[in-house]
Amino acid sequence: MNIQKRNKVDKPVVSILVSDLSTVGSGRWGLDSGDRPFMISKALNHIGYTSEIIGLGDVDYSNTQENSSIQIIRREGGRKIWASFQKAISAIKGDIVYAYKPKATSFGLALLAKLHKRRAVFLDIDDWELSWHGGDSFQYRPSLKQFGRDILKTEGSLRNPEHPTYLQGMQKLIPLADRITTHNSFLQSRFGGIMLPNCKDIHLFDPSHHSPSRNREELGLSEFKILMFPGAPRPYKGVEDVLEALNLIDDPLLKLVVIGGSPYDSYDNYLQKRWSDRLIKLPVVSYRDMPRYISAAHVLIVPQRDTPVTRAQFPLKITDGMAMAKPVLATRVGDIPSILSNTGYLVEPEKPEQLAKSILEIFENYDQALATGAEARKRCVEEYSFERMQKTLHSIFS
Repeated sequence: MNIQKRNKVDKPVVSILVSDLSTVGSGRWGLDSGDRPFMISKALNHIGYTSEIIGLGDVDYSNTQENSSIQIIRREGGRKIWASFQKAISAIKGDIVYAYKPKATSFGLALLAKLHKRRAVFLDIDDWELSWHGGDSFQYRPSLKQFGRDILKTEGSLRNPEHPTYLQGMQKLIPLADRITTHNSFLQSRFGGIMLPNCKDIHLFDPSHHSPSRNREELGLSEFKILMFPGAPRPYKGVEDVLEALNLIDDPLLKLVVIGGSPYDSYDNYLQKRWSDRLIKLPVVSYRDMPRYISAAHVLIVPQRDTPVTRAQFPLKITDGMAMAKPVLATRVGDIPSILSNTGYLVEPEKPEQLAKSILEIFENYDQALATGAEARKRCVEEYSFERMQKTLHSIFS
C-alpha cells in the first residue's frame, strides 16, 4: 500500500466517502451526529489527521470547519448520476480514501480514485448490505426484455446504484481494499479486517448530567414505567415482541416509548394503530438531545430478531443505554451478548414470554437493575468510548 503524503511531516489527509448523506441516509440525524462515519471523522481529527466527508445527498451542501469538512453533492437521477459521481471523485482531496459501506456510491467511487488518483483505499463495513436482498441466495436473472427495461427506462431498476446486483459486484471487489475495518464478529468472519467497534461520546451521554424523574416529567411520562426504544422500528428489530410481552403483563402503567419512528415507510403508523394502548411515540430528536430522552427511561430495550440482517449489526441503542447507566434488556443475537458481557439482561429472540418475565424481574428488583446499569456504564467507558475508537484508529493508520 502506497500512501502519498503532502510532505514528510504531515499526516495523510483522509477523505471519508459516505454512500448516502441524504435526510433518509446518514444525514437523517444531522451532520454532527453519532452516526459511524461522523464519529470516525471526529476521532481521526483528534489524533492529528485532517479528514473530510464527501457523499451524495438531497442537496448540494458544503461546510468547512477547523480540521474537517463535509461536502454533500446532489445525487442526480438517470444518466445525470454519472455527473454526480465525477463531481464526487473530483472533490476528493485525501491521501487515503476511506469508504463507508461497500456500495457503488462509496467503495465504487473510492476504487475509481485508487485507479485514477493512486489513492490508498480503506473500507469500513458496518452491515451486510446484501442481506437485505436474500444474502448469498440473491440472483438477478431477468428476461432480455426486462433487462432492457431495467437499464434503459428512466425509472429502470438498474438506474439505481443501490440495486442489489451492484451490491453483489461491490462485495466481490472487497479484497481490493488496502485495509478493512468492521464492527462485529459476523462481518469480520465473512470479510476479514480489523475490529473497530461503534463508539459513544461518554461525556455527552453522561447520566450525572441528568435527572431521570425531572426528564420524565418534562416529557409527559412521569406516571409510566418506561421501556425505551430509540430509533426506527422495523419488523426485524422485534418491537412487536415487546408489545406482545406488555400484553402478557397487562399493566397499564408499562409503556414502550419509541423515539423517532421510521423514515422509510408507515410501519410505525401500523404499530401505533394496533398497539395504541401500549405504545408512546415521540418525535425525532437531535443527537445532542438524545441523552435527555434516554435518561427518562427505566429500561432500554433492544429486542432484535435473529436474521441475516441483525447478525451483522451492532445496535447503537445498546451503547446509548450502557453509557447512560440504564438497565439494558436485549436478545441473544449476533454480538449483543459479548457487547453487554454480563452487564445487562438477555432473552432469546422472538420470545415475548421471556421478555415479559425479564421485564417483571427488572422492576421487582429495580435497585439491582440500576447497579447492573452502572456496571454497563463502566464497560462502555472501557470498551466503547470515543477515546477507545481513537486508540484503535491510531493503530490502524500507523
